[in-house]
Amino acid sequence: MTETLHGVGVSHGVAIGQVRHMGTAVLEPPAQQAPTTEAPREQARARQAVEAVAADLQARGNLAGGEAQAVLEAQSLMALDPELMADVERRIAVGSRAERAVYDAFASYRALLANAGDYLAGRVADLDDVRNRIVARLMGVPMPGVPDSDEPYVLFARDLAPADTALLDPTLVLGFVTEEGGPTSHSAILARALGVPAVVALPGATEMAEGVVVAVDGSTGVILVDPSAEKQDELRRVAAERKAALAASTGPGQTSDGHRVPLLANVGGPADVPAAVEAGAEGVGLFRTEFLFLDDSTKAPSEEAQVTAYRKVLEAFPEGRVVVRVLDAGADKPLDFLTPGDEPNPALGVRGLRSLLEHPDVLQTQLRSLAKAAEGLPVHLEVMAPMVADRVDAKAFADACREAGLNAKFGAMVEIPSAALRARSILQEVEFLSLGTNDLSQYAFAADRQVGSLARLQDGWQPALLDLIAMAAEAAQTAGRSCGVCGEAAADPVLACVLTGLGVTSLSMGASAIPYVRATLATYTLAQCRRAAAAARAADTAEEARAAAHQVLSGE
Repeated sequence: MTETLHGVGVSHGVAIGQVRHMGTAVLEPPAQQAPTTEAPREQARARQAVEAVAADLQARGNLAGGEAQAVLEAQSLMALDPELMADVERRIAVGSRAERAVYDAFASYRALLANAGDYLAGRVADLDDVRNRIVARLMGVPMPGVPDSDEPYVLFARDLAPADTALLDPTLVLGFVTEEGGPTSHSAILARALGVPAVVALPGATEMAEGVVVAVDGSTGVILVDPSAEKQDELRRVAAERKAALAASTGPGQTSDGHRVPLLANVGGPADVPAAVEAGAEGVGLFRTEFLFLDDSTKAPSEEAQVTAYRKVLEAFPEGRVVVRVLDAGADKPLDFLTPGDEPNPALGVRGLRSLLEHPDVLQTQLRSLAKAAEGLPVHLEVMAPMVADRVDAKAFADACREAGLNAKFGAMVEIPSAALRARSILQEVEFLSLGTNDLSQYAFAADRQVGSLARLQDGWQPALLDLIAMAAEAAQTAGRSCGVCGEAAADPVLACVLTGLGVTSLSMGASAIPYVRATLATYTLAQCRRAAAAARAADTAEEARAAAHQVLSGE
């Protein structure tokens, strides 16, 4: 009998195949004592293992490119952290073997991260992966990771480390399911970039029997265990119909009655541009410039390096719209030269625009670089600030843009509830708004986006979130300004229709989601989208909101 399970769908598509589990994590090494005379040799072993793992992570990032590269480079920096290495060598000097010293040093650092606020606590899984790789190398055992298989399979795991997710082979890994994670976790973001169907936050995922056949719907989050041959055929037919509809849908984003909703791409740098162009993106709705700063956390990239990177992206969209977010550092993206190291709760501390206003030289260099990069190009450049709380923030950013001589529209991200509540005031200083639904959800519900058990509060269908979006969109419409969405909510095709009905003027998402959103949006009129939005806002839960919108759009 077929069993139906429900997780959170985070990457579109249907995968049918046998279950394979991730390789087990490294076992805790024995607490053996070593003679102090062996300390130099053990310290050298530890350094060699750390450097090898860091180099491997860097190489994986170079192969993967895009957002995955930035995530893996950050992990590589974790491995090379000088304070961690000093702690390892100190433990070896007093008698620990290299593998045990690494294990214990990472455990100590892990405890610090876990207690340093939600954002840094969200990096614990990445730190564990680095530790496991170093210890595995020292112990001479296989690295934890994706299983070897000659046959395609569906991968099940507690969570997926970025190093594994980034280099998944889509010809072998048909899809994946994790017990942890949420719609905005690293695994979810990288899955969408790869175009691999994925479901996260599935209770008991690690207990699924090896080899059983499952059908995974990354759009709905539904997983069928041991589906019949007839059911598998039906699912394949539905998937084929979806694919055909995608292929038939081309051109700009719009409703069936011609209401234009530009569909833009979220990119982290030049490496992400080809996929965005291929998907038919009408521009860039979120250029995450912080990835340029992660190569070296001790200093900002030069003005010349920034100009080169920015121009490559701007050149890819002649006559198109490119919205650049200035450096969003702090919290889960700390930079030594910019981020305070002693904040009790970095997620609620000096991050985003707050950091830049405390370091105006960094902001001015970035704004000048953008101005130079856009010289002579027909692109429509827009620049926005992250973590804008009120009109004071918005004015400070607009003033900085003018001081830099930037010929572009200035905007503010709505990621803090106060910005949605006071959107009319903020629009007195800037020319557009962009809703970052990931952080807006996180702050509206006090729910860390990396914690799988809180995934329901990170659901873009939450009525309270829809209320905040509607508030910002209405303020923008009244002021004659644009109000886009650049968070992961835009990648949900049906939710994209609801956002359109709320008054959102553009949608930006990972490139792989654009065809799905374009095809779905073209199915409904603006009036239908508005009725679906009203029905969703009238609900009390995300599940009820989703069901109400589907009911309106299906005509039931």
